[in-house]
Amino acid sequence: MKRRSRPTNHFCDMKLSLSIYLALLWATALHAATSPDIIVLDAMGEKNLRIETVEAEETSFEETVFALGRIEEIPEHHAVVSSRISGRVHGLDVQEGATVEAGQTLVRVESRQPGNPRPIIELKSPISGLVVESHIRLGEPVEPEKELLDVADLSEVLAIARVPESQAAKLQPGTKANIKVSALGEETLEGEMLRFGTVADRESGTIDAVFKLKNPGLRMRANMRAEFSIVISKRDNILSIPRSALQGEASNRFVYVKHFDLAHAFIKTPVQVGEMNDRFVEITGGLFPADEVVTRGAYSLSFAGKSTVSLKEALDAAHGHEHAEDGSELTPEKRKQMENAHRAAAGLPAEEHGGSSPVWKYVSGILLILLLASLFTRKSKHSTTNPEDA
Repeated sequence: MKRRSRPTNHFCDMKLSLSIYLALLWATALHAATSPDIIVLDAMGEKNLRIETVEAEETSFEETVFALGRIEEIPEHHAVVSSRISGRVHGLDVQEGATVEAGQTLVRVESRQPGNPRPIIELKSPISGLVVESHIRLGEPVEPEKELLDVADLSEVLAIARVPESQAAKLQPGTKANIKVSALGEETLEGEMLRFGTVADRESGTIDAVFKLKNPGLRMRANMRAEFSIVISKRDNILSIPRSALQGEASNRFVYVKHFDLAHAFIKTPVQVGEMNDRFVEITGGLFPADEVVTRGAYSLSFAGKSTVSLKEALDAAHGHEHAEDGSELTPEKRKQMENAHRAAAGLPAEEHGGSSPVWKYVSGILLILLLASLFTRKSKHSTTNPEDA
C-alpha cells in the first residue's frame, strides 16, 4: 500500500499573516478612537474667543419654507393732513420723521379771508404715528385739494412674502412666520398670515402672502427688505441646537461640547443631523439633552490650534493628582515611559523595564492566540492520513 504525499500548504501561512496585519490595524484604530479631541483654553483665551454655550434640549422643531419679501404700511393706518380753506402756510411745527400724537397741532394756515390780523387755522394730526412725508414749506400757498402731510401709524406693519406657487397649498390664514429685516440685524420677529395677494406673478411663479407683525421701536419702514421662514409643520420632543453651533462639511458635521469636569475645556464631538430650519438643526445622534454646545466662538475653536493649556495640566489641577500626557490615568508603565522621555530629552539612556502599554498587551494576546490556533491546525492536519489506495 502507498501513502499519498501531503503537499506543502502555504494557505495557512498567508491566512496567519493577514490575521496579524488586521489585528494590528484594528488595534491602531482602537487607540486613535480612544484619544478624545479636546481643546483646553485658559480663562483669557476663552474670553478672547467670546465663547458662549447653550444646552441641547428637546423642543418643538419647525419645518419652514424660505421666501423673500418687503415691508409695507397697513393702509388703514395711514392718514393725510389737509386744509379746508385756501391760504398759506403760516407755521410748520413738524418735519418728516417726527413722531406725533393724535390731536397735536402740525400746521398753521393763514386764511385768505379779510381781517386784521387774518384768521389762523390750526391743522391737527388725525392719528398718532410718524410723519412719513411732507409736501409743504413755510409760506407756501395752500388749497383744499392739496395734501400737506402724511402720517402713518407704524406700531404694526405688513410683511409681504413672495411665496413659490408650489408651496402656496401649505399656507393658510393664521400660519406663522419668523421674519428678519436687514435693518434690525439678527433680531427675528413673528408674524401671522392674513391672506394671499389678489394676483400671482407670472414671471417669477410666486404669489404674495401677507403677514402682520408688531414693529417694536418703530424701526421698520415701508419697502424694507425682509426674509421669511414660514412655518409649515411642527414636531415635538426633537433634540435640536442653534445652527451657529454646527461646524464642518456636510459629510463631517461636529460641534464643540463643554467639558463636564474641566474648566475652559471643549470636546470636538461628531454629530448626526436631521432637518434644518432658519434657526435650529435637528440632532439625531452624538449628543444628549443638557450637553452644553458652543454657539458663539465655535468657528474660532476650529482654528484655535494647540490648546493654551495641556490636557494633562487641566486634569492634574481638576483631580489633584498627576495624569499622563494624553489625559489618561498614570499607570506604572506610562510613568516609566514619561521618565524615559525626560531622560532622552536630557541625553541619558532609557531605563529597561518590562512594562508595555495596554494596547500592545492586547495586541500581543491576540497574536499569541492566533499563533496557537495555527500550530494546532498544522498538528491536526499533519497527524491525519488519507485512506490507503485500493
